[in-house]
Amino acid sequence: MKKLAIFSSLFIGALALAQGIKFEDSNFTAILAKAKKENKLVFVDAYASWCGPCKLMVKNIFPLQTVGDFYNSHFVNAKIDMEKGEGIGLAKKYNVKAFPTYLFINGDGEEVHRTLGYVEEKDFIQFAKDAEDPNKRLTALKQKFEKGEKDPEFLKNLAGLVIYNDSELAGKVLDRYFQQKTTLDQEDVQMLLSGTQSTESPLYKIFQAKKADIIKILPEDKYAKFDKNIKLNTVLKKSYNTDTKSWNDSYFLTESQKFLTKDESEKILKRAKANRALKDKDISTYEKLTLELYKDFSAAGSEELNSLAWNFFENVNTKASLEKAVAWAQESVKKDENYANTDTLANLYNKIGDKKNAKMWAEKAVELAKSKGEDSTDTEKLLKSL
Repeated sequence: MKKLAIFSSLFIGALALAQGIKFEDSNFTAILAKAKKENKLVFVDAYASWCGPCKLMVKNIFPLQTVGDFYNSHFVNAKIDMEKGEGIGLAKKYNVKAFPTYLFINGDGEEVHRTLGYVEEKDFIQFAKDAEDPNKRLTALKQKFEKGEKDPEFLKNLAGLVIYNDSELAGKVLDRYFQQKTTLDQEDVQMLLSGTQSTESPLYKIFQAKKADIIKILPEDKYAKFDKNIKLNTVLKKSYNTDTKSWNDSYFLTESQKFLTKDESEKILKRAKANRALKDKDISTYEKLTLELYKDFSAAGSEELNSLAWNFFENVNTKASLEKAVAWAQESVKKDENYANTDTLANLYNKIGDKKNAKMWAEKAVELAKSKGEDSTDTEKLLKSL
């Protein structure tokens, strides 16, 4: 028995050593100081709470031992929500506009390398190695570009690194890249579409100039839809003043109706205001506008309805509004029953005091999660409380 106990303790100890990335639990100033003292770079996972790829990285990549072994020994690691606390200022300082963004910063607070998006294990370790190599850092790549580098793979890689945070440079890089391309492939088109966020971006000129090539891969009606969305994003951005947190309704309605119907324009503005109100934690405005938008929700998809219902569960306390959210969640389940929307329904029933239905749907959610190998820990906690 003693030998078994010793073996068990050794096994548990081995498991304890197998860990993923260890993130610091302190403020950014203290993290920079530690990095400077240890002569390391800071790795920052710049995320947002609503970001799907961010959650997948937390679930699939950050816990890996290979990833943890490298990052923990080479960097001081920080995980910061860019929409809360000091993250808001850091997002402005380091121009974080897409999530997740991964920053590598020296002890003086200077950014030396970055990338973004969901990244698989080997690539996630490789770009960390690139961050440590002065010849492969973003600053070095920019210098190489300025000296006239024309290698297509080099240009594609550089464009991918800067496309969301430096549209001017991305435009120059892709302009040089596309000058060498007689035809565009699927990856080229995807890169151009994902990076073109505004009609004022240099990338938009390429998007227009390459239309004939793009519609060989993308149906022309989808090209037109992308074009409309780019114009819409531009008008929306110009219509909202982030300093005063106010909307210029007249400007938006006038400009957007150059390519949208009056009804489309008004509905989009209302939805944009609702989304902004939720982001600004102006819950009463969010609640009012969302209820107006979804009086008739028969055409809404299952995921959209589940997202609405969950937002109401997390933020709204008016019983009548929560009962409306229950109806959204029920319709979501009706259209596509899954763990996410059954869990939402269980939580909503619990919040309005219907313990019987809360228990029934929590049991259903746990059952669905287990059948798909999903984590149902939170739902099981709810079930125990009922």
